[in-house]
Amino acid sequence: MSVCEIFCFDEEKVNRIKQEVAATEGLGHIFKALGDETRIKIIYALSREELCVCDVAQIIDATVAAASHHLRLLKNMGLARSRKQGKMVFYSLSDNCAKTIVEAALRHYQGEHGATK
Repeated sequence: MSVCEIFCFDEEKVNRIKQEVAATEGLGHIFKALGDETRIKIIYALSREELCVCDVAQIIDATVAAASHHLRLLKNMGLARSRKQGKMVFYSLSDNCAKTIVEAALRHYQGEHGATK
């Protein structure tokens, strides 16, 4: 059995770590966005360069409506930003947070599976 046979805890350690762990409140939205393969592809693509909605649709093999839906969600989560140029809307990552997470996960996955970039 992998549980303690008696219940006791280090109160000082638990209180200290509990306060530190509280800083993670609100991070779930980032992982929710990254929990979808299509959004991961979009984030990866946007980490390479700014793209219009039509470009993203072609890259992910989806309709413009589907791409727009994912991009809007990423924007609402604060992971992407958009700018309008004439009749076109271009998207880019709002910062390097999601890019860093995706690239680290990709390195881990490739290391585990012996894949090459």
